[in-house]
Parts: sequence; structure tokens; C-alpha cells
Amino acid sequence: MHSHALDKWQHEHVFLGERHQRNERRTWLVVGLTAAMMVVEIVGGAIYGSMALVADGWHMSTHAAALGIAALAYRFARTHAHDPRFSFGTGKVGELAAFASAMILLSVALMIGYESVLRLVSPVAIDFAQALPIAAVGLLVNLGSAWLLHDHDHGGESGHHHGHDHSHGAHGHGHGHDDGHDHGHHGHDSNMRAAYIHVMADALTSVLAIVALIGGSLYGLTWLDPAMGLVGTAVILLWSVSLIRSAGAVLLDTIPNTALDGRVRERLEVSGDRVADLHLWRLGPGHTGVIATIISDAPQDPAAYKERLRHIPGLSHVTIEVQTCPDHAPL
Repeated sequence: MHSHALDKWQHEHVFLGERHQRNERRTWLVVGLTAAMMVVEIVGGAIYGSMALVADGWHMSTHAAALGIAALAYRFARTHAHDPRFSFGTGKVGELAAFASAMILLSVALMIGYESVLRLVSPVAIDFAQALPIAAVGLLVNLGSAWLLHDHDHGGESGHHHGHDHSHGAHGHGHGHDDGHDHGHHGHDSNMRAAYIHVMADALTSVLAIVALIGGSLYGLTWLDPAMGLVGTAVILLWSVSLIRSAGAVLLDTIPNTALDGRVRERLEVSGDRVADLHLWRLGPGHTGVIATIISDAPQDPAAYKERLRHIPGLSHVTIEVQTCPDHAPL
């Protein structure tokens, strides 16, 4: 068989989110904003002798690093999208970045908590006049960054599915991609969610710092600063653990959701056909892979089984194996 004869049976494995390039551009913009604010805080703190300002600048550097990871992940996934070494594409690079980002966020939360406990035990003098304006500017930068990232965070990703239907024989494998959109929870972009959570964590610490500084300067409540630090620690810990769990679940190829599993089984198990083995996993934002083994008394071509799944949105790579039931006695 000539190699060009295989062309119609072969297909790309590009499982990137629909808004991949727009998300990448916006993430790089936020990296620039965060890095600029970080430099202002560190330089400003050094000039005015404010340790708190320098510390917040270095704290912001961890967020800049995490956002940089998100931006580089978008770039890597895009530039290697057609690389044959990635057998199911680069759609999950964002999950890997989100997991790494969440670990950074976890360490930031623990550092804030540690520093807060130290300051509760031995309070540090705070220069309110210097600290308040910088905290306010930091909050504005964070809110601007959050606005840039927000509308892509929750359920905004939709997956496109391109028509490929490759089957050879009743016992063969096939790959079916149907036309449709996925607006389910498994369509979200974890990489964008991680970047958004980092920005929101920074905004939260800025708000808490402003509350603490106002309380301290007006009412002399110096304990409010470390107390707000502990509140920030608790909230950021919850966010980071949530992100670790969701990204980790995708990296471990867990079923995107049990309802989808039920729908696939329901569509395949008709006319006495039974699903002996079923694998569902996420390939990228809005893209789910399916491998199913079907046992049948009257086996059909794999294309017939893929046709049953055609109207389930989000299935981007379907492989069907069909086996004749061993107990079946032919007429």
C-alpha cells in the first residue's frame, strides 16, 4: 500500500481549547503587569527603607513566576501541537502547569501564615503612610489583571470536533470525531483558572492588607495585620488545594464526570450489545477521549457504534473495539 493511501485514515491530535491563543496573549499581558508591580515594590521598598514593601515585592515575584509558567505552557502546547511524540496531543500541558502553579500557591500561603504567626508573637512597627498607597496600587493592578483573565475562567471553553471516522473490520479500531460543542464543566481551561486564582489571591492579600493598615492607623490595632495574614493563608490554602485536586484528576486520567460515563454506556448498550471495557479521559479543554470494547452476539462495524455516540458533545477521539460474544452459537 502506498503511504499516501493512508492519508484519509490519519488525523491530527490537536486538542487545545478554542480560546487558546487569546488566553495566551492575555496571560503574557498579566505577567508583564505583575512583574512591573513587583519591581516597583522592591525598588520603592529599598528607597524608603520599608521591609514590608520589599517583602510584598518578593511575594509578588512568586505570582509572576506562576503566571509565567501558565504563559509558557500555552506557548509550549501551541508550538508542539503537531509534534507526533505526544500521542494524544498537548492539550494537558495546561493541567501540568496548573498543578505546578497550585504547588507554588500552596507554598506562598504557608509562607504568609508563618510570617503572620511570627508577627503575632513579636509585632513589627508598620509605616502606615508608606504602606497604604502601595497596597492600593497593588490592588488596582490585581483587579485589572483579574478583569483580563476572568471571562475565560468558568465554563467558557468550547471544543470543536472535526469529522474523522476510521474503521477497519468488525474487530478493528476506529477514531470518531463529531461536530459539536462542549459547554460542560470538563471544558474549562485549568491553566487559565490557575492564573486567575493567583491574581485573585494577590488581590485578596492586598484587600486584607488595606483593611489591616486602616485599622492599625486609625485605631492602633497592630494585631490586625498578622490576623488578616492568617485569614489570607486559610483562603489561599483552600483555593490551591482545589486547584491541585482538579488538575491532578485530569493528569491521572480520571473520568471527566460520571454522567458522561453513563451516557456513553447507555448509547452503546443497545440490542444486546454490552460494554466490557470503557475508558474516558480528558485530552484538553473541551476534548474527551473514549476507548470502548464492545461484546456482541451480532457484531457490527466500529463505525456503527461511533455513530451512536455522534451526538454526545465533547468526544474528540473515539476508538471502538468489537468482539463476538464467546458463548454465542452461530446459526
